[in-house]
Amino acid sequence: MTRPRRSLLFMPGSNPRALEKGRNLPADGLILDLEDSVAPDAKANAREQIAQTIAAKSFGKREILIRVNGLDTPWWGDDLAMARRAQPDGILVPKVSSVGDLKTIADRLDALGADPEVKVWAMIETARAVLHAEELAAASRDVNKRLLGFVFGPNDVSRETRIRMLPGRAAMIPMITHCILATRAHGLEILDGPYSDFSNPDGFAVECAQARDLGFDGKTLIHPGQIDACNAIFTPPAEDVAEARKIIAAFELPENAARGAIQLNGKMVERLHADMARRTIAIADAIAAMGH
Repeated sequence: MTRPRRSLLFMPGSNPRALEKGRNLPADGLILDLEDSVAPDAKANAREQIAQTIAAKSFGKREILIRVNGLDTPWWGDDLAMARRAQPDGILVPKVSSVGDLKTIADRLDALGADPEVKVWAMIETARAVLHAEELAAASRDVNKRLLGFVFGPNDVSRETRIRMLPGRAAMIPMITHCILATRAHGLEILDGPYSDFSNPDGFAVECAQARDLGFDGKTLIHPGQIDACNAIFTPPAEDVAEARKIIAAFELPENAARGAIQLNGKMVERLHADMARRTIAIADAIAAMGH
């Protein structure tokens, strides 16, 4: 199933007002957070808030992920136990650096009896994770690992590597493209990390467009005010969708059924363009079905 993931908004699990607001936001998905945005003494209450919020089943077609605490903390086991009961669409795990980390998460979910449809998303936030991105992505071939995608975490990568986060992210592009190649080689999704300066809409728009052009499926967000711009940038333009439909229609003509390439509007169009067109149409149709 093609699912739009243009915008996934982080929401603190300890803030019931924010969770309530999430029911009406036009984001494609919500990440209910138990990690960075929740203080240690508030984590137990945040688990309960998230469980009750998901149980209400009032998020419509939005994808719901729970970000648990890292495997190096004392909280992740309780987080997973709650997630097993709540049954979100997926679990976002911070600072995944090895296939062993993925196995630890998957084994615990299996031991808890979690629904196999609950998928795992790995946050790529360490130098080791970037270096071993292909190995991590390859783990998705084992369905028991539950791995569905990556979220690239530029801020944590910057902290660990000392690569400065500058406008344009030029120094980080080799790492980003390495992770994108790893996901595409194994049929996974990949989301860009958040843009922290939510008071700078122009800078956000530039980084969103860069993320789209680099091949990300969407972007994680930290402020509701970023949703509309993000959705607009990651939505295929109407003219691209119309062109995609023309390409598909042309290849479906009886005289073109066996051809690997055809001429269309003065251009040479190959079967690979038809594959790209199908993806464009599928995303556009899935966005329309969201009904935001």
